[in-house]
Amino acid sequence: MAEQTRNAPGAQRFIPPDADTIDALRTAAGGCRGCELYRDASQTVFGRGDESARVVLVGEQPGDMEDQKGLPFVGPAGRLLRRAVDDAGLDPRHLYLTNSVKHFRFELRGKRRIHQTPDQAHITACRPWLVAEFARLRPEIVVVLGATAAKALLGPSFRVTRQRGELLPWPASAQRPEDFQRVPVDSAGKRADMPQARLLATIHPSAVLRADDQDKAYEGLVADLTIVTRALPE
Repeated sequence: MAEQTRNAPGAQRFIPPDADTIDALRTAAGGCRGCELYRDASQTVFGRGDESARVVLVGEQPGDMEDQKGLPFVGPAGRLLRRAVDDAGLDPRHLYLTNSVKHFRFELRGKRRIHQTPDQAHITACRPWLVAEFARLRPEIVVVLGATAAKALLGPSFRVTRQRGELLPWPASAQRPEDFQRVPVDSAGKRADMPQARLLATIHPSAVLRADDQDKAYEGLVADLTIVTRALPE
């Protein structure tokens, strides 16, 4: 398994060059074999939401329920996130939800599938899907939920604990800004500079569920998301 992970071919070869919509990417992602995680997962779990969303939220990977239903953020952490979004005053109609890794990584304990954090190799293999998603999105603010998403977009040296709640320039703050700066603007392949946006990192909602003081952790998540709400132009 470790050898398979190190030798993961990556998702790039599975992304059709003419996939010019999120729906087209979602369809193509169903056949991704960019790393070994597809073998045990039930299905690819791609992003969902408004393609013209003002805010894009990026999490880690699908969990058990997401893997079964094929949709991101529909399990316990997703329900908590929806409550936090409401409490922060964000309009859910203007959100796009996705994960940095599109397949569920787990280990079996009896009949239970226990979440395992993706390795850097999984993040790297799946990153082309994230880049392709962002090429079709025009968010005003990107919200990074947790360490895995931060590694995917901002690089392994970024620490959510140090810079959570801070508005950073996007895509200038990305580990490789050039991946996100030029985006397609028509079906003929014309490209233009992506409008400047901002990024905010915060904890993943699953961290709230694991916290000793869940109320305090939840209040911190809502406070960070409230910064996003206030930063959106009227």
